[in-house]
Amino acid sequence: MTLRIASYNIHKCVGVDRRRDPHRIIDVLNTLDADVIALQEVDRRRGARPAALSASLIEAETDFRTIEQPRTGPDSLGWHGQAFLVKRGVEMLSCAGIELPGLEPRGALHLSLKAEEDLPFSIFAAHLGLRRTDRRAQWTRIAKEMLAASPSPALAIGDFNEWSGRNGFEALGGFTVHAPGATYPSVAPVGKLDRIVTCNRAHITHMSVHDTQLTRRASDHLPIWADIGGLRRRR
Repeated sequence: MTLRIASYNIHKCVGVDRRRDPHRIIDVLNTLDADVIALQEVDRRRGARPAALSASLIEAETDFRTIEQPRTGPDSLGWHGQAFLVKRGVEMLSCAGIELPGLEPRGALHLSLKAEEDLPFSIFAAHLGLRRTDRRAQWTRIAKEMLAASPSPALAIGDFNEWSGRNGFEALGGFTVHAPGATYPSVAPVGKLDRIVTCNRAHITHMSVHDTQLTRRASDHLPIWADIGGLRRRR
């Protein structure tokens, strides 16, 4: 069994032309051909944190469903600005929020899927802090949660806000950090800020940056995706 997992920082639906256009984001989501999408910056940052991308629009114009997951506020789509979208037909077991340490309020999401038979597959979505000191502490917490998911396969994906290819990931000994390519800024990407982390039981068969004329306009980040294969129950 293979699952395609994607991640996209939608920048509150504001494109590089400074226009807020949720329908443009929907068009991008529909071209990713993903089973699960981890979204970042789905809610406004101030006040009650209302959704920038509405659940009704997602349900009406995509094959994804907005699942039962923690929300920061009553009108939010996500948890600290993050949300999972799951394709109809993919079975979700649970989704929980994780508070992350740091100067800014940050959180991660832990989604558990039924990949094949009764084998759960854990996906952690994160939008990490702007300070490397905070990111190191946040990775320590996420790595602990990923280890706790064993023996099930586990993967982390999102906007990790790390420009370096070497520093900042010290807590991830035993895990593999993958960078599909440069994603930021979308108009002329140079920073590999959006990445994937896997344990040795989650195998990436293909991965890429979704770089099109549309994605270069719709947000300041480009989406990434990865195909995860071999999600079978061990006998």
